[in-house]
Amino acid sequence: MKKSGKQISLEKKLLNRLVGKARLTLELLIGDEEIQHLQDYANTVSIKRLGYNDHGPVHMRTVAKNCIEIMNILNDQGIALNLQTEGIGTFEDSTIAVIMAAFLHDIGMTVSRSGHENSGIFLSMPIIERILSKIYAGDRKMQVILRSLVLECISGHMATNPVFSLEAGVLLVGDGCDMEKGRARIPMLFNKESRVGDIHKYSADAIDRVSFQPGEKRPLRINVEMNSSVGLFQVEEVLMAKINSSPLRQYIGLYAYVRGEERKQYL
Repeated sequence: MKKSGKQISLEKKLLNRLVGKARLTLELLIGDEEIQHLQDYANTVSIKRLGYNDHGPVHMRTVAKNCIEIMNILNDQGIALNLQTEGIGTFEDSTIAVIMAAFLHDIGMTVSRSGHENSGIFLSMPIIERILSKIYAGDRKMQVILRSLVLECISGHMATNPVFSLEAGVLLVGDGCDMEKGRARIPMLFNKESRVGDIHKYSADAIDRVSFQPGEKRPLRINVEMNSSVGLFQVEEVLMAKINSSPLRQYIGLYAYVRGEERKQYL
């Protein structure tokens, strides 16, 4: 399978951040030929056929990286996810579910942009079963629970279907934060040609960096650095929509700013 340099670099970073069953899960995801083909074709449909931006291997690995950073900060801040608080599983189990969802959430783009979160569920089912049967061999209960959790994450990642677990909320936010240098996914205008002054065109290039750190007032702080205030459109219309739909919202402080200028606090 041919991989881009960016994809390989992200895989190395992800592998370095995980241990145990979570790392084994990631290795299985990276090495799965069907996943790679689905991600590649999702990108073909998105970029070449529809004129959208990246919905392929790099995007899905970037979302996985974002999610791992978010979950680790929350864990360090004493915020337990639902599997832990409900006495079902561990932080590692939650991590496994979210990583799997990050790698699979956009494969429905291979069928259609419209409702791709739902078509992604059907495409993901045999893959989820295949991987979980290896990670949790002999533990059918955990296989069934994590399968449902992964599917909740995929179903809810567009903020069109409500989610109720913090794990699914992590994927919502991690996905929304992949918006650097035009990555933010603004729904296409009916007229796909950019017009003079088109906010969809110019705001997409305004985001330089999105970063995560422990917050002062809330456990997680998200910083959005811009080269122009027009990037606020991305923050307000894309990222905030996903945060507002996420059970994680109560734990997030969100700041956006052009370097050298006053910060704007949203949460």
